[in-house]
Amino acid sequence: MAQATFSVRMDETLKKQFDNLCSDFGMNASTAINVFARAVVRERKIPFEITSPEPEYTREKAMQAITAIREKAKKDFPNGMTLEEINEEIRKARNHEEDTE
Repeated sequence: MAQATFSVRMDETLKKQFDNLCSDFGMNASTAINVFARAVVRERKIPFEITSPEPEYTREKAMQAITAIREKAKKDFPNGMTLEEINEEIRKARNHEEDTE
């Protein structure tokens, strides 16, 4: 079977830690990468779970914020404003415009 070279860039400290751990397992980094690649091909997936930290705003937190905004709007509703006036206030807020009145 023909061999191919695969070059990977990584942090120098991580590489040293990886090399040391592979040595503890009785293999070198190249063998470990080959084991990983074979597992990915065989299982047709990354053979471990990859996750990200929970986002700062979850759906539940977003719904709580919307509910709080609605309650504040009910309390502070600008009585007597037309829809056009409300939309103008929204436009000003989005464009960071000061009220000149």
